[in-house]
Amino acid sequence: MRTTVVIATRNRVDDLTRTLTRLRELSPTPPVIVVDNGSRDDTTSRVRHRFPGVRVIRLPENVGMAARNLGVEAANTPYVAFCDDDSWWEQGALTRAEVLFDAYPRLGLVAATTLVGPERRRDPVCDAMATSPLGTAPDLPGPRVLGFLACSAVVRRSAFLDAGGFDPLLHFGAEEKLLAYDLAARGWELCYVDRVRAHHHPSTVRPPASWRRRIERRNNVLITWMRRPLSDCARTAGIVLRDPLAAAGALRRLPKALRSRRPLPAHVEQQIRELA
Repeated sequence: MRTTVVIATRNRVDDLTRTLTRLRELSPTPPVIVVDNGSRDDTTSRVRHRFPGVRVIRLPENVGMAARNLGVEAANTPYVAFCDDDSWWEQGALTRAEVLFDAYPRLGLVAATTLVGPERRRDPVCDAMATSPLGTAPDLPGPRVLGFLACSAVVRRSAFLDAGGFDPLLHFGAEEKLLAYDLAARGWELCYVDRVRAHHHPSTVRPPASWRRRIERRNNVLITWMRRPLSDCARTAGIVLRDPLAAAGALRRLPKALRSRRPLPAHVEQQIRELA
């Protein structure tokens, strides 16, 4: 198998155990790297006991979604598939993705279909990606997209490292958007491919939706200041007025965001405008 599955997890060992069991049932069985993101439960010991073939990287603290970067760096395969600790890949999905990466050298990321819950409901994001106004180029396997769900994405490892991976400044929330921008800025293509499929059974152990929305607002402000034109940055004032807590979080991180400001190339900015 030429694809490593990377999972970042924190304090959800029961969900993780289910995911690892599902991955172990795949044939061929992919190598798996679990990055324990500063868990306070017995995640590391239980995984090492029950799944001796799984490599565990234990972090002393929670570094957010940048934990995935460590898993990608540790992988020794040309492709890496991400799972959350409550998602897993369908039989044959990773092999299909490998064939696509081999056939399409510009392809940096495959955004898969996400089937939610035992009912296998398509995540609404999939419908949006399937009808992307960016269209399908002749040398690509599906509609071009500029976003994805991390729990159901496969990357070319070299492209991921070239783009810098997930930015630790964001910690959690909307991290896929910034990585999508950075992949495209480096000349890599992102495509939605319906026949590559993953399952997501959302964990019951999760922060409130209101908290997640606030974090995403904060990070969307930061991403704008890091990559978008100054005219777009000025418009983030509306978010500041609607959500003072998100604004406060963004302001604390803004100096670091500005130090890493790197405006996007014109062709990527045009794609963003087409998707708006």
